[in-house]
Amino acid sequence: MRLACRDPRLKTALGEADIIGINAKTIWEDDMKTITRTAALGLMLASTAAMAQEVPGPQVNWSFSMWGNPRALSDGMEAIADRVKEATNGNFNIEIFYGGQLSGSRENLDGLQLNAFEGASSCNFYHPGKNPAWMVFSLPFLPLGDPKVDKYVRSKMFENPAIVADMAAWNAIPYMSGLLPQYEILGKGDAPLELSDWTGLRVRAGGGLGSAMEVLGATKQTLPAGETATAFQRGALDAAAFPYTYAHVAFGISEEADWFTSNLAPGTSECGWVINKTAYEALPEQYQTLLMDLRDMGMDVEQAAYAAQDEKNLPVFRETMQEIVYTDAQLAEFREKAGKPVWDAWIAENQDKFDAQGVFDAIFTYADEAAAQ
Repeated sequence: MRLACRDPRLKTALGEADIIGINAKTIWEDDMKTITRTAALGLMLASTAAMAQEVPGPQVNWSFSMWGNPRALSDGMEAIADRVKEATNGNFNIEIFYGGQLSGSRENLDGLQLNAFEGASSCNFYHPGKNPAWMVFSLPFLPLGDPKVDKYVRSKMFENPAIVADMAAWNAIPYMSGLLPQYEILGKGDAPLELSDWTGLRVRAGGGLGSAMEVLGATKQTLPAGETATAFQRGALDAAAFPYTYAHVAFGISEEADWFTSNLAPGTSECGWVINKTAYEALPEQYQTLLMDLRDMGMDVEQAAYAAQDEKNLPVFRETMQEIVYTDAQLAEFREKAGKPVWDAWIAENQDKFDAQGVFDAIFTYADEAAAQ
């Protein structure tokens, strides 16, 4: 266990936001735009020589639906849209519409099924019943803490038959993972240095992570993200899990917390990009190839944006909060005691709907492959 020093906390003015969508107008948002656009430019310039060639083809205009404001989660797709337009000399255009202009976050799959638009960001936790196999991405303590492993595993999983079938039911094709960072937990009061210290803590955590917290004896809270900082101020909450580190800053959680976990990696979710199957199949082959070849670059842009925020935020976290770094033995205990029961329950609940055991096992198989590379 390693503990970092604590000093008086810095104050940052941040407005309210909704979950992961981050509707707040913040200094963070302005910095993110600069960082991610710079990252996107660098990665686009480093794209393959094959894609540097102009791709001939007809005029095609696509619309994508995205909830919330432009941010790291959408910058990869924006970079792809820019590259597609450039490579086709302006003949293939992808425009992303934000803030629910085309569809609400919970209705994006419905819009794709109705051919209302050609692509969308789809978050599994908004509609578990619509994408039951995709809920594997929300299970706690999966071996996805390393960004390189995470990228490899999710790319492979987007080809998994059950993952593909979930989207096929909505006339959609899995395109590119949103690669949401692993969650970490920030809290007030005494730091939970051992597993037993989580007992009785009121923790804002949803999905599989919320279930894992309950297994540890914590009380799961599911309040909206924009109300979390206020709940801390009122003494109604002890800890909160968010994508690390950018969301903790965007929601003002880092201003209220006394401690943070930095290597627990208890889980995340999937807010991936999916495209309309009818529209994709109508594209000329060269446009299809271009789109698929650009996925790797798009994911690199996403991860570069998240990493840039960590580089900015972590020094502040370490100056203003107590850092909890769990040992390998403790992390193994977390997985065994809080992860495995949730895994087993999810498999049992879904085994009659699809090959839940196979989907779950694939995560670990691909993680081992990535680690061996």
